[in-house]
Amino acid sequence: MPASDALPDLSGLLELSRIEQLDLKPVILRVQTDLFLRAPRRDRSALETFTSLACGLIPTVDQETVRIVAEKLAVHPETPPAVLEALAARSASLQATILAGGAPAAEGPGAETAADEAPLPAMLTARLASLPALRREAIEDLSSDGRAEVDLALALNHGITLAGAPLRRLVERARRFGDLARVVLARPDVTAADLTPLYLHADPARRESIVRAVEATAGLRPCPPVPRGLGAALTALSTDRDVPAFVATLAESLGLPADFITAVDEADARYDLLTLAIRAAGLHEDEAVYVFLTLNQGVARSAQRVASLVAVFRSLGRAAARDLLMAVLDMPLAERAPGLHRPHHGPEASFRHSAESAAPQRVPLPTRTRQDANR
Repeated sequence: MPASDALPDLSGLLELSRIEQLDLKPVILRVQTDLFLRAPRRDRSALETFTSLACGLIPTVDQETVRIVAEKLAVHPETPPAVLEALAARSASLQATILAGGAPAAEGPGAETAADEAPLPAMLTARLASLPALRREAIEDLSSDGRAEVDLALALNHGITLAGAPLRRLVERARRFGDLARVVLARPDVTAADLTPLYLHADPARRESIVRAVEATAGLRPCPPVPRGLGAALTALSTDRDVPAFVATLAESLGLPADFITAVDEADARYDLLTLAIRAAGLHEDEAVYVFLTLNQGVARSAQRVASLVAVFRSLGRAAARDLLMAVLDMPLAERAPGLHRPHHGPEASFRHSAESAAPQRVPLPTRTRQDANR
């Protein structure tokens, strides 16, 4: 880097700043910031020098100086991440400024346009999401970012507490991304009930705790009757290895879209999802095992895989399987299976109280006129 591009030596001002009655630290920080932004080129040495100086001064200067510096540096793509982290650590308002890409700078024409067109890079936002002292407002803003790097950084940050809307956003995005799901599942501050939608990505121990949480409330809701002949129809389709028809028939019995199986991308997770659906539909264990052994030859050839699917089937009841399936897919199941016989009498009968459906009243019988005994 040519000498003319190098940041000027301000060691003399640093010496003056040590005088008790003369506080030049805010001036030095603002001057160095302006010089950094105006430099035509910045080599590694210049970046390291500015980082060292700025990170040393930011914790010591007043809030107004920090705000001005943050607004200028947040919109610059070459601002060192360590400097942005130091600025964000000062207050929640500065975190919002940095996440928004900086407010319009007070100096220089066209500063407002530059602020609007220069969002904070994902890498820098992810580094902010890794800070252990993030306030609740900053976590809310970061969880709304929607970029994979930021989501992963928040999930890996065990120095913060994930709850409420930020946690729901991460769990929702983690449904289809196994790497993010496994990081969220490993957090010690998240309850099993909140992790229910990520069941397919959980290890056996985590699955067991999720099932216990689901079963605590699943039994309060009755299951609809199993459609007549469903088991026979599904086993026949499994014998023919007609996978599309099998999935479509199973989906129809549960009131799900025919392509519900595509909600997950991983092959193993899809078969676990199919097992949940089979359990929720009300098939018997022998029918489920028959399906595991006939529907897909790749699965049938692996005794370990078949055993794991049987373990999933046995690990939960039908009511819990229905609730778990709804949570994983984020969609409701049919309360009544299609084509069921509806008895006229019984708990599920719907009586119509109208003049047309009411039983006709009996016609009064003619009565004899009472005769007087003295007559």
